[in-house]
Amino acid sequence: MSQSDVHVAALCGSLREGSYTRTALESVLSAAEDAGATTELLDLREYELPTFDADRDREAAGDAEVLAERVRDADTIVLGSPMYHGSYASPLKTAMDYCGFDEFEDKTVGLLAVSGGAFPVTALEHMRSVCRALNAWVIPHEAAIPNASAAVEDGEFVDPKLEERVQTLGRRAVQYAAIEPDPDSFESDQNVGAAGK
Repeated sequence: MSQSDVHVAALCGSLREGSYTRTALESVLSAAEDAGATTELLDLREYELPTFDADRDREAAGDAEVLAERVRDADTIVLGSPMYHGSYASPLKTAMDYCGFDEFEDKTVGLLAVSGGAFPVTALEHMRSVCRALNAWVIPHEAAIPNASAAVEDGEFVDPKLEERVQTLGRRAVQYAAIEPDPDSFESDQNVGAAGK
């Protein structure tokens, strides 16, 4: 796969109008485009996603099937979320609950988390755990944006080093899109809920 064949989709877990997460993901996608990929921002404000109910077919759950198809079509997925209560946001969790192995297995995934305070380490860890349970290959480089209101001003990063860290994630999303994944994780063997989605 050449870099011009790579399609990177970013899934934004923030619904806020002035979302720092969305701003950061747009920077990730811009860097991915500069590296030769096509890109797409999957803005969860544009999808009707009811709370996940395992008794409801995905086809009968609003836009869940459409979203899953967009995730499935990407070569690399970048997950972005604000940190809420030490984890990632519920809109992103709901979106991922409607996906399974068909969307994530053996796929490259990048992680980005934003917080109003200290580094959003636990949000990144929780997203990584979910991806591991789906047999995705998570890029070792991840982007963390602490103190977001001071880090971003008028849609631009204040600190060039932070901007570089975020844009590196976009470049890695293209670079590692066709990586040969490791063997299945032991977590995935227990993830029966993601089978047959």
